[in-house]
Amino acid sequence: MNFSMPVIQTKTKLTEELNKLGNDNDLGLVPTMGALHKGHASLIQRAVEENKNVVVSIFVNPTQFNNKEDLDKYPKTLVADIELISAISANIIVFAPDVAEIYPDTVIPKIYDFEGLDKVMEGEFRDDHFNGVGTIVEELLKTVKPTRAYFGEKDFQQLRIIQKLVEIQKIPVEIIGCEIVRENNGLAMSSRNERLSSTIRQNAAFIYETLKTAKHKFGMESVLNVKDWVAKQFKNSSDFKLEYFEITDVETLTPATNKNINIKYRAFIAVYVEGVRLIDNIALN
Repeated sequence: MNFSMPVIQTKTKLTEELNKLGNDNDLGLVPTMGALHKGHASLIQRAVEENKNVVVSIFVNPTQFNNKEDLDKYPKTLVADIELISAISANIIVFAPDVAEIYPDTVIPKIYDFEGLDKVMEGEFRDDHFNGVGTIVEELLKTVKPTRAYFGEKDFQQLRIIQKLVEIQKIPVEIIGCEIVRENNGLAMSSRNERLSSTIRQNAAFIYETLKTAKHKFGMESVLNVKDWVAKQFKNSSDFKLEYFEITDVETLTPATNKNINIKYRAFIAVYVEGVRLIDNIALN
């Protein structure tokens, strides 16, 4: 395959390329699993604006999928991904290793103590998911040694866990969370959206509309009332199946039962539609 920009596939070659940058340690990293869209583009654009040099990694990480079918279905669109990246800047280093390069011996994740951040919401429904995320992110951070690394807030729980990972592993990097990029109808941008029929993709605005109304209600009603209201909305929907809706403390991700004016809260949701799992979240106060 011929690409318009260099694509590095080994850690050794990547280190060689990074060494050519000399002592200029102003380096941004955007870790992705490919199938890039405007949400990824916004992360890459910000990294380009804030750093002299940028690495974008493209790696579908097997250790963060607890469902093999989900892993098999994950879209692999390297040629289109390279085109999107090169349209932002021709000077970006693309790191696209294969599985054997990252997991030369066995494809198993490291085990971390994320102090409970990984036990709720996504962690409750996806065994070992965040150990898999932590394993690949630690590997990338230690290989690339960036000044800053960029992650989208659509995966807000993941963002908090990566911040915790950096803290417990003492990795010298600034983790930057970037706002959710949405489709015109409000649906959070995701590679999974491509698997939806056009009608359902349009109707999936329902998810974000529900979150926005929940935010409005949160200002006036109890946590329990808001959760009950959301559950009722999905019960009345024939297309969308609610896996969870949770309101948590932003810092600890502890599910809220009562409101405290000194705590910042966020609402999280996971929904199944047409066999596709979609997640979203919104700041509440």
